[in-house]
Amino acid sequence: MNRRVVVLDYGSGNVRSAVRMLERVGADVTLTAQPDAVARADGLYVPGVGNFHACMNGLRAVDGPRLIRDRIGVGAPVLGVCVGMQVLFEGSAEETEGAPQPGLGVWSGEIHRLRAQVVPHMGWSQVEPAPGSDLFDGLDQERFYFVHSFAADEAPTRSGGRPMATWSRHGDTFLAAVEDGALAATQFHPEKSGDAGAELLTRWLRQL
Repeated sequence: MNRRVVVLDYGSGNVRSAVRMLERVGADVTLTAQPDAVARADGLYVPGVGNFHACMNGLRAVDGPRLIRDRIGVGAPVLGVCVGMQVLFEGSAEETEGAPQPGLGVWSGEIHRLRAQVVPHMGWSQVEPAPGSDLFDGLDQERFYFVHSFAADEAPTRSGGRPMATWSRHGDTFLAAVEDGALAATQFHPEKSGDAGAELLTRWLRQL
């Protein structure tokens, strides 16, 4: 049976590539922020492109923080991607023209600018998966596609345990992915990462 996945629609750039890749790996995909559809979905995919604070404003416009927290609260699968991963933290040092917006605060810590000679980090990089990772088992030699200037540089924590952290490097090391029970996130774009990204999303669908 195809897994029902909602790609959360809150105005975050071009999400059609995410929809196409999820359909490629066998998901039944809906692009929406309709609360009933979000609640009923087998998996919620939270995209994120651009500025952290703008994404948080977009999420709030569609009641996204509540929708995401409600799923996390009942252990329903959520996958955050790029800035969709960053918003799960407490906040970001990224500049903003308006008032800085707090993140969802699911994980401790803040997002910081990459410490590297060339920023943004744009291209293909390997990752160092956490021991026992389900998403990256056998994919530790693969490369994934990153486009970002900011990232978490410390492993997240949450009451009740420490999530599994996967790392990558651009200049210094940064957090490339997190697996925290039914909640997972990647700083890279699996939908733009070719066969490796398709395999990772296939593994995520199997967990739903």
